[in-house]
Amino acid sequence: MATLTIRNVPAKIVKSLKTLARRNRRSMEQEVRAVLEQHVGEREALLDEIELSWTPRTKAFKRAELRCTQMPQRGHAPAERDACVVFAPHLLHATDGFEAEYFAQIARLEASGHFWLKGRGLVIGWALTRYFGSAKNYLEIGCGTGHLLAEALAASPTLEVSGSEVLEEGLKYAAANVPAATLYQMDARQIPFEQEFDVIAAYDVLEHIEQDQAVLAEMFRAVTPGGGIILTVPQHPFLWGPGDDYARHKRRYTRRELVAKVRDAGFEVIRTTSCLSLLFPALLVSRLRDRRATGTFDPLAEFRLGPLLNRMLALVSATERVMIKGGLSFPFGGSLLLVARRPERQA
Repeated sequence: MATLTIRNVPAKIVKSLKTLARRNRRSMEQEVRAVLEQHVGEREALLDEIELSWTPRTKAFKRAELRCTQMPQRGHAPAERDACVVFAPHLLHATDGFEAEYFAQIARLEASGHFWLKGRGLVIGWALTRYFGSAKNYLEIGCGTGHLLAEALAASPTLEVSGSEVLEEGLKYAAANVPAATLYQMDARQIPFEQEFDVIAAYDVLEHIEQDQAVLAEMFRAVTPGGGIILTVPQHPFLWGPGDDYARHKRRYTRRELVAKVRDAGFEVIRTTSCLSLLFPALLVSRLRDRRATGTFDPLAEFRLGPLLNRMLALVSATERVMIKGGLSFPFGGSLLLVARRPERQA
């Protein structure tokens, strides 16, 4: 049976169909067909009419058998768990905030067991369960390879996880790494959901997007009242270096800037702390050295650590995590973690 693409259907009707589908444990497609069979006598004639506006747009990806169905309206869930709904097809292969080739580099680094990438996942998993322990569903914007999506699922195994990515290449990796996740291809500046997720996360994403305040406003609209967001961003503008240019960053944040933008979006900030703080002096020296270096910049140089040094730095990172979990908020560090909540009621 072909997957149907929904176009020009009123939001209220889609919401009702979605509720029925969940109640009956059916996909959206199955629910629509059931409704047609029950209430429409001239079924074939109506299906012919519907097919003029509902067009199958299925694309198979070799790497992960990921099926992406184009569905450019807000408020829809994919018909199948292994499907990826495409909301922004014009951005599938190109964006000024990231390069598709970076995903392969990131996947290799994540597989290497680098202390920072591993430690970051543990901090994020802790923050999720500490501040949103009762959450039932979760969306990670810019999920990339799915590494942190998997960490979230490991920290909270009963959580219904979803991930989004703007570029097709990242979705291939995410589908392979987190088969249980629902995946969406979408523009974070136009999130196609409203009060849908208990937690929405964006890890090192906002700095890639010029209109970061638009993203925060969309996150506010898409998260449930009482739910919240978890963010990480690169901190301190004075640390700007060739690595930021290479990564297509638009900015590095100050704590004051990020907190102000999150509050302007309507959230209540409940926790901020810097990360990579105990190693901040070494990080500062590294950034100053990069600025003065001549020749071609090597973005992977600082990730090349011997096994012994990586284990030593992992111990430092573990010590920092214990301090953060104990309530200490560091003022300086290479990365900034922020947790915020959407109020139950609007003021």
